[in-house]
Parts: sequence; structure tokens; C-alpha cells
Amino acid sequence: MTSASYGRMVEFLQTELGLSSASISMALKQSEQDPGPLHMILWRYGLITLEQLERIYDWMETAA
Repeated sequence: MTSASYGRMVEFLQTELGLSSASISMALKQSEQDPGPLHMILWRYGLITLEQLERIYDWMETAA
């Protein structure tokens, strides 16, 4: 994922899903130890629901 698309994803997470900066920061910190896509880390650690994960995948399809 490029830095521009990464930035758009973070914006989507905050504006459309209402995720806090703290949740995103925690997931980013966790990704340093357990590499993987940000959306999967958010889901794995219970920071987003399965429905929100599905919305992220839908967004990713249209944002590409």
C-alpha cells in the first residue's frame, strides 16, 4: 500500500468508521511487532467489528 493510499485509509477509518486516533496508533504500534495489513490488525485486536472490516474491504475495492 502506498503512503497516499495508506493516508486515505486512515482518513476513512476515522471519518467513516469513527475510529479514534488512539486505536489507529495502537494498531500501528502492534504492526511493528506483528506485521500485517492495518485493517486486519484492527480486527484481530477487537478494535473494529466484522461488519466494519467488510466496509473496509468494500472501500478498498472502490478506492483502488
